[in-house]
Amino acid sequence: MAKEPRPVEELSLWDDAQAMITKARAEGIDTVYERLQHQTPHCRICEQGLSCRNCTMGPCKITAKAPRGVCGADADVVVARNFGRFVAGGSAGHSDHGRDLIEVLEAIVTGETTDYKITDEPKLRRIAEEVGVTVAERDVKAVATDLLEVFFGDFGSRKKQISFLSRVPQKRKDIWKKLGMTPRGVDREIAEMMHRTHMGCDNDAPNTMIHAARTSLSDGWGGSMIGTELSDVIFGTPSPSMSEANLGVIKEDKVNILVHGHNPVVSEMILAAARDPQIIAEAKALGATGINVAGLCCTGNELLMRQGIPMAGNHLMTELAIITGAVEAVVVDYQCIMPSLVQISGCYHTRFIDTAQKARFTGAIHFDIHPSNALEQAREIVRLAVKAYSERDASRVDIPCEPVKIMTGFSNEAVISALGGTLDPLIQAIVAGDVRGAVGIVGCNNPKIKQDSMNVTLAKELIKKDILVLVTGCVTTAAGKAGLLVPEAIEMAGPGLKKVCGALGIPPVLHYGSCVDNARILQLCAALANALNVDISDLPVGASSPEWYSEKAAAIGLYAVASGIYTHLGHPPNILGSETVTNLAVSGLEDLVGASFVIEPDPVKAAELFDIRIKAKRKGLGLSE
Repeated sequence: MAKEPRPVEELSLWDDAQAMITKARAEGIDTVYERLQHQTPHCRICEQGLSCRNCTMGPCKITAKAPRGVCGADADVVVARNFGRFVAGGSAGHSDHGRDLIEVLEAIVTGETTDYKITDEPKLRRIAEEVGVTVAERDVKAVATDLLEVFFGDFGSRKKQISFLSRVPQKRKDIWKKLGMTPRGVDREIAEMMHRTHMGCDNDAPNTMIHAARTSLSDGWGGSMIGTELSDVIFGTPSPSMSEANLGVIKEDKVNILVHGHNPVVSEMILAAARDPQIIAEAKALGATGINVAGLCCTGNELLMRQGIPMAGNHLMTELAIITGAVEAVVVDYQCIMPSLVQISGCYHTRFIDTAQKARFTGAIHFDIHPSNALEQAREIVRLAVKAYSERDASRVDIPCEPVKIMTGFSNEAVISALGGTLDPLIQAIVAGDVRGAVGIVGCNNPKIKQDSMNVTLAKELIKKDILVLVTGCVTTAAGKAGLLVPEAIEMAGPGLKKVCGALGIPPVLHYGSCVDNARILQLCAALANALNVDISDLPVGASSPEWYSEKAAAIGLYAVASGIYTHLGHPPNILGSETVTNLAVSGLEDLVGASFVIEPDPVKAAELFDIRIKAKRKGLGLSE
């Protein structure tokens, strides 16, 4: 017997999403919500992390009647193995993104490409000097060549620690050294995690979890940080600008191209091709008024930060954007791209185009984009979208709203510049209690949770308490649609935050980039800790991923905790089958690294927990309320 579909009001906070879910149902198109219903109830054993299929003596499931697998592994070992591999997958994803940026920089330096260039030379020189490259009186390409070797080395097995640990407070580095948690190389830690979790290797759950933390740190302070910094070097360091968000950014009178995924290497070229006067003229010859590029998820965030390109939506809006009937092409790179987009594109005139060998989709149109052919391939893709415009069925077009304004572009460099070139004014505001602390709200949507309800509520509750909020990834669109990413949002903030943000002309919720750009937040925390001569764990800061779903989010959460940042999750990872692993995550890590996870599905209660934490950290620093 078919289940009754849930009312759209229970599925999403947003009118544009509800309208498109209704349209999809009327047109007989399944979305993520219908597929979730088909998959529930979920397997309780899997949800608890108690199933193991790491060898063919199994698969095994740990239960009260069968407390050990065939090999003898108990619940603690099985759960730790599964979580360790989960974190390794997330660390691999974001770090491989960083590797791609190193390879683009290498193509620039060697002359393999002229499509890309070094845009922010001062930043390249600055980060090169940070990691020990000689900079003075040297040509930029010579500096870049040496920087390449340093960053490629951060992925290998020859180092005792990754390069950007130069940014980490000494007290934190000492903690990692004592615990055997110092990240040595991105690929080394991921490979070792896969080795440790092979049958017959690491069968001590706390030991496995320590290496999971080490693996995540190799991502946060290694692969992700490299990806963020080199994206700035190649495409430009973000600075504040205005843009727009929601499905209203899709334009009925234009050729609409949505870029989706995580890496700006492809999307920057699509944008450049869409601005080609000759291709625009071809679009106009077919009756369009121009070409419109808009973003989805983190590739959208990358273009939003640097180019002001509008955001059509976050993870749970990706299918719904196509259902407007006005999208000519969806161009993807990798990560967080639902395979269903191919089928839904096929219900319309939309071309679904993949561009990476590591992320092929059955039924997609494939373009193999490399630094040497990127712009040429991008022009072909945009022309494909222009051609699709002539096939659009106007009777099926429904763009359900007008876009809202948002402010974007808050890199650390932009924030420090706004503060007069130093962090001192921010420190003074924290000391005075006008900014009581800061929380980064990051990550995803999960269809198990009413879309963006937790993301938005938590942000609103925190700024009421004079806690500055930094957002990345899918939370960006949520905060923007809620009116939190404009200076006028200070009216929703507490008096201290209202005063500080009002004086600077900025929102109380700052857009800090894509998910990989959580490395910016790590760097900011480290800079504050170094300025105050304390550890990161001493700061009145926190992190949250209320609606998370992915392996990458688990890696992000773990590297935040391992860096000393108290971290909230709206629902637990699949670890509850092990009391040892669960207790380590929510309390034991506090004693080891000075921070832990907290699981709280109620965003109002989560804000109260952050408030308590920040009060305690302020008191520890000798700061009054």
